[in-house]
Amino acid sequence: MASRGVTGRLRALRRLRLTKLSHVVAWPQFRPRLGLRTRITLAFGVGAMLLSAMVGITTWALTQQNLLDQRESSATAQVYANADRVQSRVAPGTDTPTDILGSLLTPSGSNPVLLLDDRWYPVTPQYGEEALPQSLRDMVRGGQPARMRYQYLDSTQLAVGVPLPSVGASYFEVVSLDELEGTLESLGVSLFGASLATTLAGAALGWWTSRRVLRPFANVGTAAEAIAGGKLDTRLEASADPDLAPLANSFNDMATALQERIERDANFASYVSHELRSPLTTLTNSIRVLEARRDDMPERAQEALDLMVADIERFQQLVTDLLEITRFDTGTMHLNLDEVRLAELVMQAVGTSTDADVPLDIDAELAGVVVWADKRRLVRVIANLLDNAGKYGEGATRVELRRREGDVQIAVEDDGPGVPEADRVRIFDRFNRGTSARHRRDVDGVGLGLALVAEHVRIHGGRVWVEDKPDGAPGARFVIALPTEHADTGEHEALPEVLQP
Repeated sequence: MASRGVTGRLRALRRLRLTKLSHVVAWPQFRPRLGLRTRITLAFGVGAMLLSAMVGITTWALTQQNLLDQRESSATAQVYANADRVQSRVAPGTDTPTDILGSLLTPSGSNPVLLLDDRWYPVTPQYGEEALPQSLRDMVRGGQPARMRYQYLDSTQLAVGVPLPSVGASYFEVVSLDELEGTLESLGVSLFGASLATTLAGAALGWWTSRRVLRPFANVGTAAEAIAGGKLDTRLEASADPDLAPLANSFNDMATALQERIERDANFASYVSHELRSPLTTLTNSIRVLEARRDDMPERAQEALDLMVADIERFQQLVTDLLEITRFDTGTMHLNLDEVRLAELVMQAVGTSTDADVPLDIDAELAGVVVWADKRRLVRVIANLLDNAGKYGEGATRVELRRREGDVQIAVEDDGPGVPEADRVRIFDRFNRGTSARHRRDVDGVGLGLALVAEHVRIHGGRVWVEDKPDGAPGARFVIALPTEHADTGEHEALPEVLQP
């Protein structure tokens, strides 16, 4: 009854703690596919692209308009000047139209055309009457100067016409704008390159800015991960930034409150466990006295005594497990490293932990390997796995010792129902017996055995997990992996190299 009372109180305390710590601050309800840093970088890049595109398009449009206006103005002025020369030389009738046109000063790409007495006199054959738009010809022949841009011979042309009514003629010049279009095309390529460079620069600036902006949040994540790993004294550095200081202070206050709460709970469990040891020792000694006189008791008294012995043993195991757990929580657990022959350790642990004949499968190359480890804790790990297989897996069917790349593995298999995927992580939590085990009333336990396995393996620098059996048969396979080289975890002394042949 005492055991059930203490267990119930501890469960209630754990539920209360989990209930109070389960309040979660909800983020806005959206799930972006991209990370925050990526979105900030894209925002800067897209912003720079839009801005550079707007500036580039505006610059190109204004430059195009200005260049066209200048070209048209200069071409028009030149045409009027040439028209005056043509008129002054046509009037006397001393020069032929061809000679007159040949004497004109025309810039590169300009093609003069003279209409005199209803005859066309072009300097360049392909730039004759057919090269001038009909509407332009009609307006000039009607006595009105005109100017027009159009497409001819796959290029943009500028035609300017001036009527010469005093001599019955009309003077035209067709100016190619290919050079101007080439200039605008080069300008467009330059502006596109500048826009691309600006976009890349904006993206780089966004990446750099996001990195600096999110650095405090990365520190928060690192600190939270350290606290989740058991380093409860982890704190954030005080920030001089008025916007970030409340975040750091709030996180540190939360971490301090969490540490104090966990330490209080651990101290309570440790105090209760220690206080229970004295009356438990008295009960154990009393039970031994009764056991010595068991044969003198009636049959019903013997049955009651057997039940009391079983409960006392279970109670002792519970108190021992609670004390072990509190040592992990309070940081008072230390490894007692010794040189141990791994194969002999496994065989000894299996032999002392179960009466069943469990087959051993040990790599021949590991027969003489010496391991630096805490012998008592590794034996306890194997014993807990064998006990777990006996309670929930119909008994262990095989224990395997293998060397794998980078580590050495100890596996315990059983022929039970196996462990569902959803429970393969949770069963290593404290006071968690898994979904299927909770429905079995013929099995005693509070869910500390596998939690102790995980803690013991962790402080050795290893890991533990459960998987399906490799042959596909029903059952579970619990695997312990110990690295061949241990790194200092910051909580205990650095372990020497594990495997020393």
